[in-house]
Amino acid sequence: MLAQRVTWILAGTELGDDVLEVEPEPVLTSDLLRAQVLRLTAIEADPRVAQALRLRLSGSNVGVVTGNAVSMPFPDAAFSGCAAFITLHYVPSSTLQDTVLQEIRRVLRPGGELAGSDSLPSAFMRMIHLGDTFVPVDPDTFPTRLKAAGFETIQVEWASGLFRFRARPPHGATDQSGTGPEANP
Repeated sequence: MLAQRVTWILAGTELGDDVLEVEPEPVLTSDLLRAQVLRLTAIEADPRVAQALRLRLSGSNVGVVTGNAVSMPFPDAAFSGCAAFITLHYVPSSTLQDTVLQEIRRVLRPGGELAGSDSLPSAFMRMIHLGDTFVPVDPDTFPTRLKAAGFETIQVEWASGLFRFRARPPHGATDQSGTGPEANP
């Protein structure tokens, strides 16, 4: 079932050759994603999960970085694409979720693609997250949030229990400070 969902989430995407996966959850998504890209970097906040992933994928095309997606240790425009599977609802507030989106935007190359998914809010999702972080993302307002983070060409689609999203920073954009090429077209 996971493979089918990842296939649906990534259908028609162009992530490029150097891809970032944000908080690989469940960690099996890295296996599915790495088969489709030249290089994959996974950033994982939980040191135990990061170490397990690092050991399991040692010698492959995957590098694992222990770090927080709210403040990523990567330079601007470092990645051709980014994947975020069932990640955002684990971020403890919508403000921090927006910060993660801004960080993804920062580390994507101009025209790079963000592809991801998250769970739709439901009684079942709330129940399985008892005692765990669950801050659902409203897919109806998510395009506005992506645009505020600096993305364009935004798509959001619903399916059974989850939604997928795609977005790109503007071509030619190098930063969001108003001093990059997008400030003077």
